Amino acid sequence: MKKLAMFGALALSVLSFSAVADDAKPIRIGIEAGYPPFSMKTPDGKLTGFDVDIGDALCEQMKVKCTWVEQEFDGLIPALKVKKIDSILSSMTITDDRKKNVDFTIKYYHTPARFVMKAGSGVKDPLTELKGKKVGVLRASTHDRYATEVLAPAGINLVRYGSQQEANLDMVAGRIDATLADAVNLSDGFLKTDAGKGFEFVGPTYEDAKYFGGGAGIAVRKGDKELADKFNTAITEIRANGKYKQVQDKYFDFDVYGQ
Repeated sequence: MKKLAMFGALALSVLSFSAVADDAKPIRIGIEAGYPPFSMKTPDGKLTGFDVDIGDALCEQMKVKCTWVEQEFDGLIPALKVKKIDSILSSMTITDDRKKNVDFTIKYYHTPARFVMKAGSGVKDPLTELKGKKVGVLRASTHDRYATEVLAPAGINLVRYGSQQEANLDMVAGRIDATLADAVNLSDGFLKTDAGKGFEFVGPTYEDAKYFGGGAGIAVRKGDKELADKFNTAITEIRANGKYKQVQDKYFDFDVYGQ
């Protein structure tokens, strides 16, 4: 009887451990790591940036373990749909078009788009003055969609890239004339670097909600309300307890959350 009781207790223990292990299954977060200052790598290959720090802060707030999974930006949503990852935290703008394939949390930051060209170009209205020129955009981004629907019909030639850094390097090399991307990414990840010397913003900021949505959110699979709600609660909590500002101030000297 004692052996039977011990066996029963052991079985119960195994079942309990399995339940805990299942509950403790890490949340796999997809990210494209070439988008400074939001996502990038240190010289030793470690992921860092605003997105990474915010993601780590959210996981800590939710008291869950998370693992980062690198993927090119245009492969993030397909990876989410086939369950290679559980969420996307990679400066992905919330748009109606993307909502057809994924669900989003509330925003965790919001910044406008801008053009960058060589300094001294004198361009004030890129939409009319870049006709016949080559403009680089991040493939599958909101900037790509805007470029496809607005720039291409205006006679501007588009060149799509797997990462924004590739577009920046091609612009430096003279293979494209300009790039359209997030203003903060271009400022901190390019213009303030040695590679960006001799380049500048041209034209206005672009914030049309039709193309540039309602800020960057965390994407989850369609119908995964439980995970979205957990992220939403955590975003609200870290903004209230000061952790969000602590991370923000590490990278920016302004309120990146936006209005």
